[in-house]
Amino acid sequence: MNIEIRELNKIYPGGNHAIKDLSLDIGKGMFGLLGPNGAGKSSLMRILVTLMKQTSGKVLVDGRDIHKYRKEIRSILGYLPQDFRFFTSLKTWEFLDYSGALAGIKSRKERMEQVDRLLDEVGLFEARDRKANRLSGGMKRRLGIAQALIGDPRLIIVDEPTTGLDPDERIRFRNILSDLSQKDVVIILSTHIVGDISSTCSDMALLNKGELVYNGSPEKLVASTEGHVFNISITADEYYDVKERYHVISTIPTDTGWDVQVVSQEPPSNGAVAIPANLEHAYVYFMEVASGGNENV
Repeated sequence: MNIEIRELNKIYPGGNHAIKDLSLDIGKGMFGLLGPNGAGKSSLMRILVTLMKQTSGKVLVDGRDIHKYRKEIRSILGYLPQDFRFFTSLKTWEFLDYSGALAGIKSRKERMEQVDRLLDEVGLFEARDRKANRLSGGMKRRLGIAQALIGDPRLIIVDEPTTGLDPDERIRFRNILSDLSQKDVVIILSTHIVGDISSTCSDMALLNKGELVYNGSPEKLVASTEGHVFNISITADEYYDVKERYHVISTIPTDTGWDVQVVSQEPPSNGAVAIPANLEHAYVYFMEVASGGNENV
């Protein structure tokens, strides 16, 4: 299974150009879509799930135009929107049973088997008889994840899926998607949380202001950032000057001041020590430094 996106544009009334000439190829497995709020991720997701039409360009799923074959595409689709809503009067299992019926599972026995399996996988089995409006925020998010997976969809699109989840819940969810990615499915994970990409995705795209900044593996993105990440030991008086001049990633207090991690085109001072890059460093470097951000060096 594969998705082809060619010269895609989305312009909203008023001239807001949310997606600009985007071209991507997405194959089976886990694909990460990373970018800040306002990068165009949610607009792209809504186009891919046929809830919104693009202004121009095309999207093909296994060679089929998503709007000409809208019904067929929806039959293989699982979707968790950023703003997930449900019928609050239904019990947890009732909502998933209803979702399974909408997904085309006609056999009640088969639906209930999937309902119980998914409730167990997302850690909601003990809450199966609780009404959805009595779930905590994290539990509601997990219910949304379960409804996106019911019916064994071949195309799974999740928009900011780990928002509101605690660390254990995030790990559980990433493990579920990692297991699914071994099958003949396409999973698109849209997020602004770098850790969700680095832990799960073998391929990714980085969007900024609707444009493609990077497309490739997370490892290659990190490798391209090597030599641009530094640790500086500074006094408390020097901190604000460093913060003004460089993109600070982290600060750790010391007995004499701070140990500060920064990304920069060049070593920021004679005392700077180059350190190994990670995906968070790479994200900031590509978004703020390499793209011509406000660094003053």
